[in-house]
Amino acid sequence: MKRHLMHVAPLIAAIIATSPAFAAKIEKKAEDADKGAVVATVNGKAIPKTRVELLVAAQKAQGRPDSDDLRNAIRERLIMLEVVVQEAQKKGLDKKPETVAQMDMARQDVLINAYLGEYVRAHQISAETIQKEYDNYKTSMGDREYKARHILVEKEDEARDIIARLKKGEKFEDLARQSKDPGSREKGGDLDWSVPSNYVKPFAEALTKLEKGKYTEIPVKSDFGWHVILLEDARAFTPVGMEELKPQIVQSLQRQLVDQHVQELRSKSKVE
Repeated sequence: MKRHLMHVAPLIAAIIATSPAFAAKIEKKAEDADKGAVVATVNGKAIPKTRVELLVAAQKAQGRPDSDDLRNAIRERLIMLEVVVQEAQKKGLDKKPETVAQMDMARQDVLINAYLGEYVRAHQISAETIQKEYDNYKTSMGDREYKARHILVEKEDEARDIIARLKKGEKFEDLARQSKDPGSREKGGDLDWSVPSNYVKPFAEALTKLEKGKYTEIPVKSDFGWHVILLEDARAFTPVGMEELKPQIVQSLQRQLVDQHVQELRSKSKVE
C-alpha cells in the first residue's frame, strides 16, 4: 500500500498542477513571495535580498545608520562579487580541491559562529555575575596609581652597579639608556602613571613600598630580569565606573563561557 501511494502522489500533484486555476494561484503566491526578494540578477543568477539585509545588519551593529546610500553601495558590492564568482566558476576554480577545502572551512566558520551565538543568547550572563566581576576588578585596581621609572638589566650585579652609581649622584634618566626595556629606555625609563596590578607581582610590591622620590636600593627580580625602580609620584585613583566597563565585562565573561563549553564538547567527543 505504501509503495502504491508513493507512486500515485506525484501523479496527483502533476494533474492538479495542470489546472489553470491552480497554476494561477501558485503563480500569484510565487510573485508575492518573490516581491522584493531579489535585489539584482547577474547573467541570470539572482542575488537575494537576504544578503543585503545581512550586511545592513552588520553595518548597523557597528553604528552606521541604515540608508538608501548604504543599501545601494551594498547592492553594487554584491553585484561585483557575483560577477567575479561567476568568472571563477567558468574556470572551474570551485571544483579545485584546495578551493573546495577553503569553502568547507568558511562554511565551518559560519556554522560555528551561528552555534556559539545561539549558545551565548541561551546562556545570558546574570547581573550578579557581572557585579561580582566588577567588584573583583575594583579590588585588583586599588585606590592609588603610581608614576614610576625603571631600569631593566639581565644580571643582579648590573642592577647593583646602577644603584651604586645612583648613590654617587648620576641621573636615573641617563642610566636608563642601558635598560633592556625598549618601551621605556628612550624615555629615561619612564613608565607613566599606572596602577600596581598592571605590573608583575615583585615589581608592584616593590613599587608600592617606595617613598616619593626614592628608588629601590636592593635589585628587584622578575621573570624579565632585574629592575631598579624609581617612584616619582603617587595619587588617588578612581576605577572606571560600572556602566562604562560593563560591555567589556560581559564580553569577557561570554568568551569564558564559550571557551568552557567548547572544552566540554571536546572532552565528550571521540577523537581517534
